[in-house]
Amino acid sequence: MLITTLHYHQRSKTLDIHFDNGDSAELSAEFLRVHSPSAEVQGHHQSEPNLVTNKRDVGINKIEPVGHYAVRLIFDDGHLSGLYSFRYLAELTSNKDNLWQSYLARLKAANAQRDTSIAIKVTP
Repeated sequence: MLITTLHYHQRSKTLDIHFDNGDSAELSAEFLRVHSPSAEVQGHHQSEPNLVTNKRDVGINKIEPVGHYAVRLIFDDGHLSGLYSFRYLAELTSNKDNLWQSYLARLKAANAQRDTSIAIKVTP
């Protein structure tokens, strides 16, 4: 399945994806970031991907085409190593609900959060 159009909405931080078969989907930047195909997120020889936290407010700064099969999403947190093949984006869209619920369950089990952590320094 090929992607015909990608459109990023900066305010809502969502990516519209249109496929050549007429299907379309909307994925949040947060969802795409925490499900990055990069080795940093997917891990090396692990049964589960690394848990990415504190990305509720992440955005996409740039979308770069890679040949006729993938895009590189450059996130505003500096992450840029994931190549999102059209096949992988199609998998993400078709499994979006299950992947998101699994991610939320993993966050809860790790007592982690989606919101950005704010470091507070207390001096006496």
